Amino acid sequence: MRRIIPFLVPTLFTLTTSYAAEAWRAATPTELREIIPVRAQVETERIETEFRTASGITDGNKRFVAGVVLITAGYAAEGKYSNFVVAQVPIRIEALTLQPGSYLFGWKHAGEDALEVSFYEAESGKLLGTVNAKRISRLGRIESFYISPPHDGAQIQIGRFAMSYELLKH
Repeated sequence: MRRIIPFLVPTLFTLTTSYAAEAWRAATPTELREIIPVRAQVETERIETEFRTASGITDGNKRFVAGVVLITAGYAAEGKYSNFVVAQVPIRIEALTLQPGSYLFGWKHAGEDALEVSFYEAESGKLLGTVNAKRISRLGRIESFYISPPHDGAQIQIGRFAMSYELLKH
């Protein structure tokens, strides 16, 4: 019995701080249409989203983490923001924790093998923090934006770069 308890304590702690990976799956296009706006709030503007790039995950109980590429040409946001993200549960992306809400992010190259990704509140444009996305070696199709389910690696991909994430409980 003493050998089981040290194993169970870390396992129980993990389950109370993050969601079970098996419960989350890729959201369907129909589900994404429910959560991704046609025009996203970007500070004082409403900017069109490119739905064909939409990606997200759901627990099947109307909780999502989803995002989409913004069409920023001609807007003040051009060059600052590239994506809109909705998180209905707290999420930690690399070292940055975001509470449920709407967010924007933009990126710039930080060398050959990394992107510097800056996250902002969608309505105010307030900078929340910056993380690095690392180049991934992946064969096959590269998508402009993709959120993989936790059981498939828990990554948010921007082209050939990725950031790890963890879903947190309230």
